[in-house]
Amino acid sequence: MSHEHVSNTKRIWFVFGLLSVVTTVEVILGIIKPEALHMTEVLGMNLLNWIFYALTLFKAYYIVWAFMHMEGERASLRWAVVSPVIFLVMYLLFILLIEADYVFEVFKTSTIKWNF
Repeated sequence: MSHEHVSNTKRIWFVFGLLSVVTTVEVILGIIKPEALHMTEVLGMNLLNWIFYALTLFKAYYIVWAFMHMEGERASLRWAVVSPVIFLVMYLLFILLIEADYVFEVFKTSTIKWNF
């Protein structure tokens, strides 16, 4: 029984290039902060932040997909690994947005002043 060694050099460079491009787009958007994206609100948050969340989730998913070799696994194992993370990230995002809005409203409408 012989096993041939398969080089993954091309795949490694592709993943590196893709993640570098996405990171570069994030950095450029963070530096430039286009007013059309920064001043447009969607679901209580500006569109630029939603783009950052989407790009970050894409990078996290692709890192798991490529470097944890999830593309070669069965669909049931992929969903068993990915679905709890998706749920927990969405739950954390929901809690952070609700709590941050509550704290903002308390400081905006009450006699408590910003002291920090």
